[in-house]
Amino acid sequence: MNDNIQAGFFLQYPDFTLDVDLDLPGRGVTALFGHSGSGKTTLLRCIAGLECASAGRLVVNGEVWQDAGHFLPTHRRPLGYVFQEASLFPHLTARGNLEYGMKRAAEPLDRAALDHVIDLLGIRALLDHKSGQLSGGERQRVAIARALAVKPRLLLMDEPLAALDLKRKQEILPYLERLHDELDIPMLYVSHSPDEVARLADHIVVLSKGRALAQGGLTETLARVDVPIHLGEDVGAVLEGTVGERDAAWHLVRVDFAGGGLWVRDTGLPLGHRVRIRILARDVSLSLAHQDDTSILNLLQGAVTEMADDTHPALTLVRVEVGGTPIVARVTKRSVAALDLAPGRPVWVQIKSVALIG
Repeated sequence: MNDNIQAGFFLQYPDFTLDVDLDLPGRGVTALFGHSGSGKTTLLRCIAGLECASAGRLVVNGEVWQDAGHFLPTHRRPLGYVFQEASLFPHLTARGNLEYGMKRAAEPLDRAALDHVIDLLGIRALLDHKSGQLSGGERQRVAIARALAVKPRLLLMDEPLAALDLKRKQEILPYLERLHDELDIPMLYVSHSPDEVARLADHIVVLSKGRALAQGGLTETLARVDVPIHLGEDVGAVLEGTVGERDAAWHLVRVDFAGGGLWVRDTGLPLGHRVRIRILARDVSLSLAHQDDTSILNLLQGAVTEMADDTHPALTLVRVEVGGTPIVARVTKRSVAALDLAPGRPVWVQIKSVALIG
């Protein structure tokens, strides 16, 4: 079986056109990211079969759901769909909502698998409660469990945290990370939240005005300088690593990744724990030699691989490979000239601030 999702759609409205051709991984989390009106939800609805594109092709891990002569209706597509609002049946308990989801599935989860999902989402104590007795975060966790109860081959999530306040979002994100780590179900996750994308996504599709501006692995795509991706307030890189050392005296931990190690504030994570870190281009400077007399703890050796103009004519985005890991720096053109920066030039990367995001 092919381990990918091929999705190509052309759908035209009077004031909007969706025109995409995507080849997505058939496992992990793919984030559909973009501003309001970029086409994220429309694309998700096409994949679900809720919108019928005039020209469309959808192949999920080798199984054709739609092409020129074939359209599998929504109720026959083996998928789970989680909306912004939990949309639970108010007259049913959480358990009743799960059982309803299982009844509509051709091949629902068996009891052991459902118990595993219940434990992953931490809802066992909520099963006998009706939706009105649950918080927004609890309702959404039950809704996710209901979507998983149908044993989907694809899980679609349309801004599942958008209706929650910050506290509830922080409450539910760890459960989504558990699903990412433990379930082998490809997930398409619509979001305009940089934090959610940075924490959850393995792959990203950046949409703008109905078209894919960029797509690829999260780390590689965010580090592009030819099409800079503003994930929130600035361009930056997201790296994956593990907690390798704790400096208890200074309340720091070292996160090890393919290019070396970065010291960050200690939040109590155990050694060996996998984490993601985010480095904004504005917090990175470059030098030609190692600097000893500096307050910056994180100094890494790398080489310039690519350069591109930034949004202001005074600035340049510089991509540096550090042990195979890309990092982006924003520097002035004056500094580019002074350091004679060019692809292949060895440099020291000085990182002022690192954000631990999960």
